[in-house]
Amino acid sequence: MPSDAKILIVDDHEDTLYALESALSPLGYRVGRATGGDAALKEVLRGQVALLVLDVRMPGVGGLDVVRYMRRVEQTQHIPVILLTGYGPDAELTATAFALGVADLLMKPVDPWALRTKVRYLYEARQRHLHLERELRELRALVGKHPAADPGGPAPADPGPRIPGQPRHPGTRDGGRLEQRRTP
Repeated sequence: MPSDAKILIVDDHEDTLYALESALSPLGYRVGRATGGDAALKEVLRGQVALLVLDVRMPGVGGLDVVRYMRRVEQTQHIPVILLTGYGPDAELTATAFALGVADLLMKPVDPWALRTKVRYLYEARQRHLHLERELRELRALVGKHPAADPGGPAPADPGPRIPGQPRHPGTRDGGRLEQRRTP
């Protein structure tokens, strides 16, 4: 996922989408919008979504349903999600959301400063994680090309004949094996 991946905001009310866009615009990230759970899932499955800010209760496919589906699909299971609710504190909702791996649950109306802070942290952490995964794949590819890593490739160089009484490797006493010391 490139560094220009977007933040997808999802809510069934246009005024809430506008408020969320306004709150996030100072960050300078690309922001996409969807007005329902189905549209959100389609957008997430297309790729390019780094973070989801998602309303819990929407007609049709709700926010928790979107998260449940995302967590079952390999390409979307690690996308951070911030859930929004306008129905006040709810212990059951909170427990369910965090059990699904939601990063945070915010009450509406959302404090723009708090939202920006959380989004910035989660977005940048996700980008760092993806960058490290990319580097790891590249390193594994390089190691895979190294002759010593290929079991069918050439064997390591033979050090030649061993002269009795001489160690195979300088600095060792017994031909390269570790010396064991016995204590009385």
